[in-house]
Amino acid sequence: MHANCAPAELALRGSRAGECDAELPYGLDYPTHRATGRFSNGLNVPDIISELLGAEPVLPYLSPQLDGRRLLVGANFASAGVGILNDTGVQFLNIIRIQKQLRYFEQYQSRLRSLVGAAQAAALVRGALVLITLGGNDFVNNYYLVPFSARSRELSLPDFVAYLVSEYAKILRRLHALGARRVLVTGSGPLGCAPAELALRGSRAGECDAELQRAAALYNPRLVDMIGKLNGEVGGDVFVAVNAYRMHMDFISDPAAYGFATSKVACCGQGPYNGVGLCTAASSVCPDRAVYAFWDNFHPTERANRFIVSQFMDGTPEYMHSFNLTTILAIDANRAT
Repeated sequence: MHANCAPAELALRGSRAGECDAELPYGLDYPTHRATGRFSNGLNVPDIISELLGAEPVLPYLSPQLDGRRLLVGANFASAGVGILNDTGVQFLNIIRIQKQLRYFEQYQSRLRSLVGAAQAAALVRGALVLITLGGNDFVNNYYLVPFSARSRELSLPDFVAYLVSEYAKILRRLHALGARRVLVTGSGPLGCAPAELALRGSRAGECDAELQRAAALYNPRLVDMIGKLNGEVGGDVFVAVNAYRMHMDFISDPAAYGFATSKVACCGQGPYNGVGLCTAASSVCPDRAVYAFWDNFHPTERANRFIVSQFMDGTPEYMHSFNLTTILAIDANRAT
């Protein structure tokens, strides 16, 4: 790839409630004003990163439109409700678990080789920006899915966190073995502050659920430590730790500073905090999405996503450890010259 071209973008992740079956009002503010499978009113984080890189949005890997030159842009392998563990998200049908996402990543590379040859395909993958987001579902849709879940009876929370992180390390090693060299690893957001959890756990004054917040507080530092050790193993800064918790808490704890009227009530939904169930055609929808931090019971609005991506691009090491995306792109451009 040329140094002045945007890198290909590859996304592997598990959305909190899915990325394959969203219907209107999802996509209400997307350029086409149609549902696209994104759990957002408009653009999501990978979309906005692509926009800022001057690239086309990446298509889902299984999209029939992902062919020919569109393969060179990248692919999105994300699926609904998946986690690090295979028993996460068992209540969701037809989800693409992370091991299958990785097999699709291998298949994607085979298609690239057929298109541009082995050397150029390897170079494209090596220069690609990979975004992977896992972990939150393993708490929300597994450990805390029901009282006295199988995992919570099997393991204490600290032991479950340690197990999760050790299993995540295997996934990241596999990504590296498959050629990924620029991997943004997103930590858990503030799980206990989502409107879904405020509603489910009976928050009276909108306070975040302490137990879910404790899970995120245990998980994120262990993840950062693991990423540091992995980088030592592979001999370079391949993996970048993204502090999604801090990125979200900035506007959740002080919504007015970011121009939001609320960070507790979702724009679209029903029940307390509009946090019960997904946003549907029967839900109440706020007239001005710009003043809501959350679009639905778990997912931020496009405007909130833009604040998140601004930290991806220019955040200090507290947000992006060890490098933000602007620095990464500058380093890679210098190497290419």
